[in-house]
Amino acid sequence: MGKSDEELQTQLELLKIEHRDLDQAIAALIEAGSPDQLRTARLKKRKLQLRDRIILLENQLIPDIIA
Repeated sequence: MGKSDEELQTQLELLKIEHRDLDQAIAALIEAGSPDQLRTARLKKRKLQLRDRIILLENQLIPDIIA
């Protein structure tokens, strides 16, 4: 059985918060001139994974109008 829209919406909000937090963390590392390129790359990769999950959840919540 799939998750309810309410559960999906809650999960979506949590992912968006984590995505925004990662965005701020990446910006802070870059601004600080951090030489840790590996850490920055890992954060960017995680951010892309979150974005993909956010898109999937939004697609589940929003009915396909062009069916």
